[in-house]
Amino acid sequence: MKTPRRSLIGKYLGLIGFTAIAVASASAQEDPSKYPTRPIHVIVGFTAGGGNDIIARIFGQKLSESLGQPVIIENKPGGGAIVATEYVAKSAPDGYTLLVGASGMAINPAVYAKLPYDSVRDFVTVSELASFPLILIVNPSSPIKSVAELVAYAKANPDKTNYSSSSASFQLVTELFKQRTGAPMQVIPYKGANDSVMAVISGQVTATIADAGPTLSQVLGGQARALAVAAPKRMEELPDVPTLKEAGADVDAVLWSGLFAPKDTPPAIVKKLEGEIMGIARLADVTARLKPLGILPVGNSSEEFGRILASDIARWAEVARAGHIRVEQ
Repeated sequence: MKTPRRSLIGKYLGLIGFTAIAVASASAQEDPSKYPTRPIHVIVGFTAGGGNDIIARIFGQKLSESLGQPVIIENKPGGGAIVATEYVAKSAPDGYTLLVGASGMAINPAVYAKLPYDSVRDFVTVSELASFPLILIVNPSSPIKSVAELVAYAKANPDKTNYSSSSASFQLVTELFKQRTGAPMQVIPYKGANDSVMAVISGQVTATIADAGPTLSQVLGGQARALAVAAPKRMEELPDVPTLKEAGADVDAVLWSGLFAPKDTPPAIVKKLEGEIMGIARLADVTARLKPLGILPVGNSSEEFGRILASDIARWAEVARAGHIRVEQ
């Protein structure tokens, strides 16, 4: 029997609410009111240069300036960010090891049969850092010049059509595209977003749907051809590139990047970090650095971010079920 979407969202909201108000661990050795007194390590589950890494470094720099302590960005790529996420889940809940988690926090539970962490029970949502559109690209020498042509090519050449993906997030968005268009495409996994984009540029794969961070410059430089943007509206930087909906594919999949802390992190620390992120997201120079990449700073509350996480967990679970997508760990 299919679980109603509303029930799923309610279930996860309840768990998120419980986690968010968790009391400090008995092992905490520091007065939360004095936080921070030493460097903060922010873990990113992807290679350097991708959208989440860029977001982490911009926010990390500002967070260091405002808190008066170094904020060290550490890249721990692997397994669609599972390696990094598990690392933070098992870290001390003291505010000194944080996670910049992507939409994979909501998508991985839908795709992987077993995970070494629970996106809700093992974490506290701090704040959504930013949201970003995804761009569907092909090689500039490809005969495919539109979404309709990509769909037609895939249907005519199902054994030759594939796409690169560096995480479950990009895979599930592409699978949604396949479900809505009927285009058969096989996934080819890559370690990072840059590698995924370069696979298209080098002709190793037919197409990819990736975030604007590693994609936009390649499109503007002529190394890749953009067919569409997975967003509610066109990107200012690509005014002639239609949205997927405008191109005939009913797909709207803006992804996000957010800050998470291990469960049992003292509420006072979570609240302080939440306030800092909300302020940073409104800085003009942060917007100026992110906007050319098609990235929109957000900086919402812990509670609002928790609701987004819950809604996305339910949404992507439905997509994974419809596509019979499940990965054994």
